[in-house]
Amino acid sequence: MAALRLQKFLADAGVASRRAAERMIVAGQVRVDGQVVRELGTKVDPDHQEVEVDGQPVRSRRKVYVALHKPKGFLCTASDPEARRIVHDLLPREWSNLHNVGRLDRDSEGLLFLTNDGSFSLKLTHPRYGIRKRYRAVVVGRITEPQLDRFIVGIEDEGELLKVESARLMSANNSHSVVELELAEGKNREVRRLFEALGHEVEQLVRTQIGPIRLGELPLGKWRVLSAAEVKSLLPATA
Repeated sequence: MAALRLQKFLADAGVASRRAAERMIVAGQVRVDGQVVRELGTKVDPDHQEVEVDGQPVRSRRKVYVALHKPKGFLCTASDPEARRIVHDLLPREWSNLHNVGRLDRDSEGLLFLTNDGSFSLKLTHPRYGIRKRYRAVVVGRITEPQLDRFIVGIEDEGELLKVESARLMSANNSHSVVELELAEGKNREVRRLFEALGHEVEQLVRTQIGPIRLGELPLGKWRVLSAAEVKSLLPATA
């Protein structure tokens, strides 16, 4: 493992948030190879150095990256006071510490990442990184190309500008239309709000791709671990 800033190592190991880890360091609670370290810029090599907090050894936590095909009806939360179904119900119990990267609303389905790597999560969700996400929407009524052009220009809704990077009409009749959309920033219920602004209800919404990773043939309700190459492929634009 490459050398890391001490506060980042402590945060990645689950000891505390990075800010809280910095306070621990300044307070003299952290030792590296038996010596108290108070300097925030200190770097450690977890493979060759021993780190302790309040006398207790700190071990590196294996980072896990999971792709889940979220079904409709599941909440993207770690717990629910109303005992509704949550995405963690679909994962092994030992992964209860994973958090979802972004969200899909309860009525949506498709590709969702879960991880214990906070840096990975930030880079995939923060607007400045512009990680694109692709959706397939089944919409009630006939959608036209000029309507989709409005999505690219942007539509004002509740004080926010909602817009997409691209929109493609896959099929349309008087009953239903199927539209593929690509977004760089996912505001709350953005796809549904875009269609609602035009008077159309979204009957089904599936996220089919995040960055270069596709949902593919992953069965509904099932998960798989992302490979190291896949994780790396998601991050080059954010380095």
